[in-house]
Amino acid sequence: YGRGPGRRKALALAAAALLTPMSGRAEASEVRILALGDSLTAGYGLARSEGFVAQLEAALRAKGVPARVLDGGVSGDTTAGGRARLDWALADRPDVAIVALGGNDGLRAIPPEATHANLDAILRRLAERKVPALLVGMLAPPNLGAEYGEAFRGTFERLSRAHDVVFYPFFLDGVAAEPALNQPDGIHPNARGVAVMVERILPAVERLIEKARS
Repeated sequence: YGRGPGRRKALALAAAALLTPMSGRAEASEVRILALGDSLTAGYGLARSEGFVAQLEAALRAKGVPARVLDGGVSGDTTAGGRARLDWALADRPDVAIVALGGNDGLRAIPPEATHANLDAILRRLAERKVPALLVGMLAPPNLGAEYGEAFRGTFERLSRAHDVVFYPFFLDGVAAEPALNQPDGIHPNARGVAVMVERILPAVERLIEKARS
């Protein structure tokens, strides 16, 4: 290369040539995760950095998983709303999807058959697009009675078996009915509550990513 400025310039160009393909491979290895949900994924009442999307992404990156979690949460959304906007959400081309809908169906006492039909359509569409899914279960409010509660809970279990997806039974596991982990409304988790949710669901998300890479 010779000496002086010419040699330094040549070395800089060679270094750039070596680094460019490495950067491309790192970007390609990033897994894009769609979090399709309601206020629990949208981070209702929380700063962006405190919500489920940000905390899950940070937890995955802390474990060495280069992940980008896409915020597909809309506060107040039902399974029907999620079904209606699914194709719009898929425009972001996720590699995998977390389907965390149903909480508002339970709060509104929507018939479990309708919830089943909407989630079934969502999972079918994801399968058509070859996007592996993690189905997140929900429990109905106890005031709706044992019969409704059992039918509602069973909806998620049946769908997980029928579609052979990764399944996490209860999104608010360890958080529901814990005042210290919820906002004053008693429904939405605070930042500490979200941290518990992320810690508990993380193994299921890791299985989802492994499924996508296999």
